Amino acid sequence: MRATTIDGAGVPTTAGEHTVQIAVVCCIATLGGFLFGFDSGVINGTIDGLRSSLQSDSVGTGFNVASMLLGCAVGAFFAGRLADFYGRKWLLQLSAVLFLVSAWGSGIAGSSIAFVCFRILGGLAVGGASVLAPAYISEVTPARYRGAMTSLQQIAIISGLFIAFVSNYLVAQSAGSGSTAFWWGYEAWRWMFWVEIIPASIFLIALAFIPESPRYLVLSRQTAAARSVLTKLFGARAGQDKLAEIETSLASDHHRPRLSDLLGDNGKVRTVVWVGIGLATFQQLVGINIVFYYGAVLWQSVGFSESDALMINVISGGISIFACLITIAVIDRIGRKPLLMLGSAGMAVTLATLVWVFSGASVMDDGTLELGEAAGQIALIAANAFVFLFNMSWGPVMWVMLGEMFPNQIRGSGLAVAGLFQWGSNFVITMTFPLLLAGFGLASTYTLYAVSAAVSAVFVYYAVRETRGIELEDMGA
Repeated sequence: MRATTIDGAGVPTTAGEHTVQIAVVCCIATLGGFLFGFDSGVINGTIDGLRSSLQSDSVGTGFNVASMLLGCAVGAFFAGRLADFYGRKWLLQLSAVLFLVSAWGSGIAGSSIAFVCFRILGGLAVGGASVLAPAYISEVTPARYRGAMTSLQQIAIISGLFIAFVSNYLVAQSAGSGSTAFWWGYEAWRWMFWVEIIPASIFLIALAFIPESPRYLVLSRQTAAARSVLTKLFGARAGQDKLAEIETSLASDHHRPRLSDLLGDNGKVRTVVWVGIGLATFQQLVGINIVFYYGAVLWQSVGFSESDALMINVISGGISIFACLITIAVIDRIGRKPLLMLGSAGMAVTLATLVWVFSGASVMDDGTLELGEAAGQIALIAANAFVFLFNMSWGPVMWVMLGEMFPNQIRGSGLAVAGLFQWGSNFVITMTFPLLLAGFGLASTYTLYAVSAAVSAVFVYYAVRETRGIELEDMGA
């Protein structure tokens, strides 16, 4: 029996375990999530500058956003697969390089085609980091606080989005506008992309100081290296015990992972894979990336001026981070499934409230939303409650579960497929929203998201297995 103590941060730990070192390693991995958020958010402040500089309206259209999302889907799929052959750390390093190339190239691009190509490279990096960071964290963290460490990914994503908004604002304010010439004669919008070079460089350098995943090392028959990593993280005795557990979990089927491993003995896709696909898909079907489509108008409808936008972003970001902190505090105590259930039910109610408000509103010819003051206040409260509930549940918990729910042998392949569906669903929601809005109206469109949230609760109740406190080696297929 392993001796248990309490470290300086109040975290239970086994004798010899280096909790602080594990936390530092996890924080470095979550820099991938920070860049995921930054790269996704930086485009928002550059549209006007892109249009004027490249003389092409198409750069700022849905195709530009969608093309990056397709890159994300491809990146997630191939990163999950390649990580089984070249390692989690190596793929994270490749993602960091792609972030660097994309940031530089997006800023230097002289044509729409070149810009889109560099944004797709950024999409590959975002997709890769989105699946590998939580997977890596789950593979180097003890089960008793694995959920809390993996949930840091969502805080990193939100922080990246927030910092992108702030840096865009500061650059635009300093230059006068996004299309105005700034330092060395380059337009301000180009510098908005180049700011990303700083965190991408930090990420690339910091990755050199973290170990490779011990699960991958055992899988690739590098037993001595795996023992060394486990000893450094968990101590000699616990490290040896964990090495034996990993080897036992792979003993009956110790071959190079392949996509066919996702099929059971009966030739059908394993149930755990379908559950992973369901989690990845429902996270997008609730419409999280669409719910603020009319956000600016909602704020203005209750009396806020356009100059208040930055403070509103600060408040929204603070709400999101606070929600994630709640998740970190409770996820390893009450489990993943209760949080998902609570989030699904809450999002269904808040989205239904938005449907009710929008059903009584009118959309003007220019696409703006006309709401009364009372209706606007209700919509704002519901929208912020939706964001809070999402970031307390499906936002972080989906990534936690994808990183830990698959058995060692199929983790890379399972993540590849789930990541493909996650980003593919994101692409579909982004592309179909304008069509649904034009064909059915705002209330009917949001009804689809509300129904998806309600159905996701049923899915979680019947299909999702609780993973709290279960070692990765004990995850069954």
